[in-house]
Amino acid sequence: MHNTVQNIIDIQKNIQSNLSGLNINNRTKIIAVSKTFSLEKILPLIHHGHVDFGENKVQEAVEKWTQLKNENTNLKLHMIGRLQTNKVKYAVKLFDYIHSVDNEKLARKISEEDKKINKKTKIFIQVNIGEEDQKSGLNKIEAHKLVKYCKKINLEVIGLMCIPPVNQDSTFYFKQMSKLNKDLGFTELSMGMSSDYLKACEYSATYLRIGSSIFGQRS
Repeated sequence: MHNTVQNIIDIQKNIQSNLSGLNINNRTKIIAVSKTFSLEKILPLIHHGHVDFGENKVQEAVEKWTQLKNENTNLKLHMIGRLQTNKVKYAVKLFDYIHSVDNEKLARKISEEDKKINKKTKIFIQVNIGEEDQKSGLNKIEAHKLVKYCKKINLEVIGLMCIPPVNQDSTFYFKQMSKLNKDLGFTELSMGMSSDYLKACEYSATYLRIGSSIFGQRS
């Protein structure tokens, strides 16, 4: 068995064990964050039956995934990085989910490109839950406004996404995100990475973005 497959099985066991102990129903899906990794590491996971993968650069994703997705129609590709409006037309054709929408201009462009190819890309609104200057995303009030705007233009927003501050206890931020997500009426929530995915599960995360715990450290 390839080490990436063993790693994802171990992560799934950890999640199940942790949530069973807390009597929480396990609804989580693991996005294997394959950015910068070669097909040699990705293919064993596809053959194992894993379907959710994440990339953060449109060009790299187009080169790596176009043929793979044509050959494996069940695959779901997630855009988890910052998306520039001039790349949206390529992103919409390839990605099933975009996790990083944080302004009206980007939302409008996705909506326009969706309509051109009769597609409904699933959208997460990115919240800057730690209100850090260097990070993309909206504060809570802005998030409410953007959700309302997206509904007006018929974008399929399914939940919120966050990246909490590093070197701090994520629990404080996950708790806030879980409440905000519920207040907005969403059931999907994109949060939790290699270092804090178990804690994210406890606060209703449904999509975990896990890279290094599956593929190893990036060189």
